[in-house]
Amino acid sequence: MMPAMAFISMILQIMSGMDTAFLERGIIIGLSIAAPIGPVSLLCIRRTLAEGRLSGIASGLGAATADAAFSCVAGFGLTYILNIMIGLQLLLRLMGGLYLIYLGFKLLLARPTEQTALPTKGDGLIHAYATTLILTLTNPMTILSFAAFFAGLGLGGARNGYASSGALVLGVFIGSAMWWLILSSGVGAFRQRCSQRGMRWINRISGAMIAGFGLATLIC
Repeated sequence: MMPAMAFISMILQIMSGMDTAFLERGIIIGLSIAAPIGPVSLLCIRRTLAEGRLSGIASGLGAATADAAFSCVAGFGLTYILNIMIGLQLLLRLMGGLYLIYLGFKLLLARPTEQTALPTKGDGLIHAYATTLILTLTNPMTILSFAAFFAGLGLGGARNGYASSGALVLGVFIGSAMWWLILSSGVGAFRQRCSQRGMRWINRISGAMIAGFGLATLIC
């Protein structure tokens, strides 16, 4: 749990010099968006168990970066980007759904003995970060969720000022990243207890669920 505690300590220092009201709201929004179980959560859990905490954290930070990008669009009132993404909704859904199905079947066929123990080197962590970043960016529902959150709370747009909007976006990133750090740290504590047989079942269950999310994305 040390990475999570160090991150939280750093965040408290940052908050002391910012508009804490908007920062705190952003953190709550980031946690609310990240916490529900979905394909990224399953991928983060599986990577933490199979490859170590760093891989899980890198995966989570990819999703947190995408959340921050979406909140930037909603928070600064960049409606033209929002409209473009809504117009590309079908294409993004197709890309995201097919990618989820690919990842799901890849996990279903994966063998624990063939997995790398700890992808602590740059390439492995960059791949973990990039895949969840792309996966989250291709989900049009995420940006619509941010738009709904910000509109419902009366946040976003030029009326709040750039400083407040910036604090809001940073808060979203912090809240989302906090969730992934806590999740990866918590799951990582059980990694040593997971046998190859257990990992095989985790691959099957997470792969089937992720592929199911992909099918649901294409159908709905």
